[in-house]
Amino acid sequence: MLQNSLDLTQDAVDITRQICDINSVSGNETALADAIEAAVRAVDHLEVDRHGDTVVARTNLGRARRVVIAGHIDTVPLNDNLPTRFETRGSGEVLWGRGTVDMKAGVAVQLKLAVEIAAPSLDVTWIWYDHEEVSADLNGLRNLAEARPDLMQGDFAILGEPSNGAVEGGCNGTLRVDVVTRGVRAHSARSWVGHNAIHDAAAVLQILQDYRPSDVNVEGLVFREGLNAVGISGGIAGNVIPDECRITINYRFAPSKSVEQAIAHVKDLFAGFEVIVTDQAGGASPGLDAVVAREFLEATGLSPKAKYGWTDVARFWSLGIPAVNYGPGDPLLAHHDDEHVPLEQIRDAELRLRNWLTAS
Repeated sequence: MLQNSLDLTQDAVDITRQICDINSVSGNETALADAIEAAVRAVDHLEVDRHGDTVVARTNLGRARRVVIAGHIDTVPLNDNLPTRFETRGSGEVLWGRGTVDMKAGVAVQLKLAVEIAAPSLDVTWIWYDHEEVSADLNGLRNLAEARPDLMQGDFAILGEPSNGAVEGGCNGTLRVDVVTRGVRAHSARSWVGHNAIHDAAAVLQILQDYRPSDVNVEGLVFREGLNAVGISGGIAGNVIPDECRITINYRFAPSKSVEQAIAHVKDLFAGFEVIVTDQAGGASPGLDAVVAREFLEATGLSPKAKYGWTDVARFWSLGIPAVNYGPGDPLLAHHDDEHVPLEQIRDAELRLRNWLTAS
């Protein structure tokens, strides 16, 4: 018998609390994955697969189109913010605790709809995956795409990332590089014998200070780019002139650019310096001209905006599937120790998705 079990007959708010109170910090998702698998396997209209700690549940009704609706079940580490509790904030009630925003409220809405809607107007693939909050090579959605790409196929995808109840189309790409300055070591008492690599970093920082990020219109949504130093390191000892300094720079680029174009742009900006690429991920165009995407927006009555951060919608886009971010919770509270989600947003997300999935 499972140590943790889920009662999916409760409303989405109570389901949110149930799954938040099952600790699933990245690397510790098995208990929650087990509970989700057991709950959805008990539902006759769903075909269920398990890949590691990723659970996939599908309808196969022969509909003309299929949508994929996904959410990650892991959280960042706890900091005395479990178990969850209800609180009154301003004029409304919220659920406080780790995972309420990122992104178990979205997962709870998905679970509620997955078990209750036996005959949706289009076929649905529900995916609840592990290891989103850690390195990309562990990401459950990535690993599913590599091992079972057939389980991710669809005409449109929705990722339940917190979006404050708005629809955020596509996402920016992200690039991380080290710009390296080189010098010559010497005793600091005779600094003129050497060359100080840290001093040369001033020219790199001036380029960043002068840089003006672009606002790029992609399919009617405006994506704001950003280029920022996020780390700097250098120095050998308190009496040695350093021969190396590294400035780590993060470039957030509009989905109209490829990774290769983003790298070329950064290398052009820092021409004359050594530039080492350490991490890269392409963005995702909104894809809101897809028929299913238009139907989704019409049924929910929501207007889309651009997603500035990188999310797993890019994994769907790389497979040729347009995708959006849509879920309850303020993304500014993701990973925050005061993480909390308005109950009204949970119920509103459930209602809008239900209306769309049951529209004739």
